[in-house]
Amino acid sequence: MTFEVPELGYDFNALEPNVDAKTMEIHHNKHHAAYVAKLNAAVEGTELADMEVNDILKDLDKIPENIRQAVINHGGGHSNHSLFWQVLKKDGGKPSQELLEAMKEAFDTPENCHIKFVEEAGKVFGSGWCWLVVNKDKKLEIVTTKNQDSPISSGLTPIFCIDVWEHAYYLNYQNKRPEYLEQITKVINWDKVNKLYQEAI
Repeated sequence: MTFEVPELGYDFNALEPNVDAKTMEIHHNKHHAAYVAKLNAAVEGTELADMEVNDILKDLDKIPENIRQAVINHGGGHSNHSLFWQVLKKDGGKPSQELLEAMKEAFDTPENCHIKFVEEAGKVFGSGWCWLVVNKDKKLEIVTTKNQDSPISSGLTPIFCIDVWEHAYYLNYQNKRPEYLEQITKVINWDKVNKLYQEAI
């Protein structure tokens, strides 16, 4: 099996003005494609080449040491971006009642969930991601990861994420990461997030 960049599922300009078309095009066609190419090169000739990327990331100790960091970097980049494209959409519905109740349980209110998420994403030093995950106790949690590390490797199930690498926003927002975060949280594909939440619990 050869890993491939998934179709974006919508036009590059579908998220404008929140995320500009040129950023989406470069991000998907260049950055994501580079992770896939380097992942394929790293696993070529190994049993990992026939596995699903998320299954690989669930147990990093089973990755041969000589390619482990490359797989973490590029496998994580492939997995993270594959989810990222799916959880973004204009007019993407609303959080389900079950998800809203889970947000209240974890963060007191859905509004607090939003505030904490943007706050934590804004604090990521350098490059990384912010995630809404379902933990091993089936509770919601907000976590951040550095570089292209995946929460899957820590036994967590991601249901939403935001890329806070500069390449995700710099063309349009330059150094204004907080502005990018506020804008991108207005184009959440809640229909997909609801589905992922149901699958995780």
